Amino acid sequence: MMFADLIDAEDFRQRLVALGIELPVGADPDTCARLAAQRQAEAGVPDLPALVAELETQTGVMQPEVREALARHLRPVVG
Repeated sequence: MMFADLIDAEDFRQRLVALGIELPVGADPDTCARLAAQRQAEAGVPDLPALVAELETQTGVMQPEVREALARHLRPVVG
């Protein structure tokens, strides 16, 4: 079985960084999602809602800690 498409902590972090969100190297999913939510609340991240929607369609290939961070921190701030 191949796991090349698995959305892990680093992939999640990189996707958020690609949106211009500054995150510490090696930050865990909860920290990444919390900081991204904070940035969304303060200044807005135009492409964050689209990323959250895209990721929510891929929960089957997402590590549980990424899925939990997404639901806990990002879903509430993007509507």
